[in-house]
Amino acid sequence: MRAALLQLSSGDDPAANLETVIGYMDEAHAAGARFILTPEVTNCVSASRERQNAVLQQEADDITLQGLRRKAADLGVWLLIGSLALKTGDPDGRFANRSFLIGPDGAVRAWYDKIHMFDVEVTPEETYRESAGFRPGSRAVLAETDFGAIGMSVCYDVRFPALYQALAQAGASILTVPAAFSPVTGAAHWHSLLRARAIETGCYVLAPAQTGEHPKTTGKQRRTYGHSLAVSPWGEVLVDGGTEPGFHIVDLDARLVSDARRKVPSLTHVRHFDGP
Repeated sequence: MRAALLQLSSGDDPAANLETVIGYMDEAHAAGARFILTPEVTNCVSASRERQNAVLQQEADDITLQGLRRKAADLGVWLLIGSLALKTGDPDGRFANRSFLIGPDGAVRAWYDKIHMFDVEVTPEETYRESAGFRPGSRAVLAETDFGAIGMSVCYDVRFPALYQALAQAGASILTVPAAFSPVTGAAHWHSLLRARAIETGCYVLAPAQTGEHPKTTGKQRRTYGHSLAVSPWGEVLVDGGTEPGFHIVDLDARLVSDARRKVPSLTHVRHFDGP
């Protein structure tokens, strides 16, 4: 299976972002990709709650989901929409950070709400409280495709290895980690975390990323790390997308999953223990 990681610098205009993604999908398909992946918050990157309330939509009405489902069907490709920021109707007004797997027929085959919220103080100037605007999910999701089972996750989830071990033990051979990673934590931890998740599970890790300085109408300027990565089941970096928007091709070989797990069958060695 030939996959394509789309690296975006999405702004806070969902219609403009959709046009960009569709253009990259056409190019990736022309390059032979049959599985295309987009980053976290593909539809809208914004630090302004006011702007989000103005442009975000409920899932049933979301123009990005509708447009990308149609495009996946037109091209006959599998599509991982890394995530969309969506209104939920929750009483507290919080949004969902929801990842979608779309089949070649344009149908939603699986969806996953990001479980772990990015509530951190990286520096006094770079503080995030994702849980103030987004409500966390509570279920792990394994999605079946004709080229392997996909364990779905989003961004900050990557720091919680138990999720990935559970997905791999349930049958995942590919782990998806779409992201909008902080430049500071990205430079320190991005490559190490993704390689570790691949090594621990013997899975491919595919991590399409937001990058650069994001266009904005209002609110605080957002910057993200980029470096979309594809990592082999043996922990080798197969693709590093650098910092420019675009797409990057990687060929997946299911035999490498079996080979890595034969060499180091750690998933079969997990033991339960008491304490601490």
